[in-house]
Amino acid sequence: MPAHLHKIEAVPDLADQVYRALLDAISEGSLAPGVRITQEELAEQLAVSRQPVLQALRLLKKDGFILDAPGRGILVAPLDAAWLANVYQVRSALDGLAARLASEHGTQLDSSLIAQGRKAARGKNIKAMMDADMAFHMAIYEAARNPLIEESAKLHWRHIRRAMGAVLQSAPLREAVWDEHEAIAKAITAGKADAAEKLMRGHGLSAGNNLQRLMSDAAA
Repeated sequence: MPAHLHKIEAVPDLADQVYRALLDAISEGSLAPGVRITQEELAEQLAVSRQPVLQALRLLKKDGFILDAPGRGILVAPLDAAWLANVYQVRSALDGLAARLASEHGTQLDSSLIAQGRKAARGKNIKAMMDADMAFHMAIYEAARNPLIEESAKLHWRHIRRAMGAVLQSAPLREAVWDEHEAIAKAITAGKADAAEKLMRGHGLSAGNNLQRLMSDAAA
């Protein structure tokens, strides 16, 4: 056994919970781009000490969701169109492969995923919509039976989640998303691997295009 090893302090689970809560707030738009945030206010609103908030803010900064603005403090970072275009390009390819493999494995996706997604889309809770969308995609990653796909997807889903929150602010797009999901699910269930992959790739590219269009409209 090696000697003189120092104990590693475990990262408190509370910091992860704070991170997720803040990421959800950023994704939903309640913490909008450009909004100034402080440790004190966040700790008070979340009813936690400043330490887990500080740890969460460090992670959010590392992941590009917040930034330091000289003279202004910590701000919610704007959406980066170029970066997200790259993310969606990778996501489309990865998700297309997952859909193909899920179909080849004879997957029968749980129909409740679509029903719950459509129900969420008819409501006003953006977080519920994002959760339903992620549940659908995660079910396909799992059905692909390739753990590397799921692990790779997790690397960019935080950014996808934020982009998704921006897209879902547009009510007309919500039902369209689930129309695409349902078509993908039917292709997977029918064992039509080529169609499932094509539909899933198109779904990812469509989502990316919708985001770019919304960002362009907002900047106009």
